[in-house]
Amino acid sequence: MYDAIGHYFIHLIYGYYPYLAGTVFLLGSLVRFDHGQYTWKTGSSQMLSSRHMRLASNLFHVGIIVIFFGHLVGMLTPHWVYAPFLHAGTKQLVAIVVGGIAGAMCLVGGGMLLYRRLFMARVRQSSSLMDTLILAILVVQAGLGMGTIFFSLGHMDGEMMLTLSSWAQAIVFFSGGAADYMQDVSWIYKVHIFLGLTIILLFPFTRLVHVWSAPFGYVTRRYQLVRRRG
Repeated sequence: MYDAIGHYFIHLIYGYYPYLAGTVFLLGSLVRFDHGQYTWKTGSSQMLSSRHMRLASNLFHVGIIVIFFGHLVGMLTPHWVYAPFLHAGTKQLVAIVVGGIAGAMCLVGGGMLLYRRLFMARVRQSSSLMDTLILAILVVQAGLGMGTIFFSLGHMDGEMMLTLSSWAQAIVFFSGGAADYMQDVSWIYKVHIFLGLTIILLFPFTRLVHVWSAPFGYVTRRYQLVRRRG
């Protein structure tokens, strides 16, 4: 009976929940952009208290960007693409080193930002419950990610990375049977993935929507001529 219940929840969380989270993520973002333009902002609190703000923000944002693209490339790149020149164990080692550095940056920076939200009166009063909640979840997620490193060090053959990648690719490419890959995975990876999916689910209802408006155009745009030289 307990095996049947566990099997049911594995398929519910890692087979169906990803599609629920992804649907809410896309449709929710679209609806909020269309109907909530005035809420589409970062809600920066730097003007209220700038103490250590630049350091904390830079650590957090650089760390989370590296983590995001690292997961995106690492999880969704099929094994056959890099197998001829990169062993799975080597790839896992690279992921541990790069992810460990980026995770530490995200954890420290996020912890500093969360401290501001909780213990600086002016910042706390201007923060919504969701502002604090999503930041706390991100910090916990970064901590869980750091925790997975110790589990990964116990099996450096790359098999666990291949298993998790197979799950992610089965979800994204609608291959079917994705949840079966998660049956024998360690609890910390399961919690880490579940919390990551929950962040995706909550995304449209938080300040994280400003990610869609990242000003990449500033990098390539021409200079604006304000006035001619005399």
